[in-house]
Amino acid sequence: MKARIFSFMFVIATAISINAQKSNDAADLTKLLNEFLAGAGRNDAAVHDNFWAEDLIYTRSAGVRINKEELMKGVRSAPAPKPGDPTNVYSAEDIRIQQYGNTAVVAFKLVGSTTRSDGTTSVSNYLNTGTFVKRSGKWQAVAWQSTMVPKPEAPAQTAAVSPKAVPLASVPTNSTRTYMKGSRGGCYYLSPGSAKVYVSHDLCK
Repeated sequence: MKARIFSFMFVIATAISINAQKSNDAADLTKLLNEFLAGAGRNDAAVHDNFWAEDLIYTRSAGVRINKEELMKGVRSAPAPKPGDPTNVYSAEDIRIQQYGNTAVVAFKLVGSTTRSDGTTSVSNYLNTGTFVKRSGKWQAVAWQSTMVPKPEAPAQTAAVSPKAVPLASVPTNSTRTYMKGSRGGCYYLSPGSAKVYVSHDLCK
């Protein structure tokens, strides 16, 4: 009986330990991602080198696949920023993390803001998914997929609709009426029911 209780308690303790580890790893991965995005805005080569694994497979939103060597070559060859150059700020929204032991999938929406010297700002959105592996206690991205989110189309402008013209034939005219002057000087015409309908005296002139 005691052996069963001990075994049961061991299973519970193990489950709690695993859940706690996953919780801590999610926090570590989120921190790693945010630190990377801050460094990417500065084109920090050291931050890139720490984030990407040596066996990285990176698929760009343009449909081009590169490895870490090619990615780092582009980062290091970029010219140093000059006064007046656009500034880039990157942030992550809707972060979703699914962990499988020492492997984790991190999906999020990347929001990139570019501010130019004239003060204008443009914003781009990407859906990114990264696969991370923990080696020697360190998380690094081994695979990355970036997909640009299309900008919403401007609503179609509806042309102003002019009031529908009423066909001339449907407009009653006075040409079918016979106006008569009464004995007391009133002007009238006979309705379809033969009733006198008095109108302006001018119509009897």
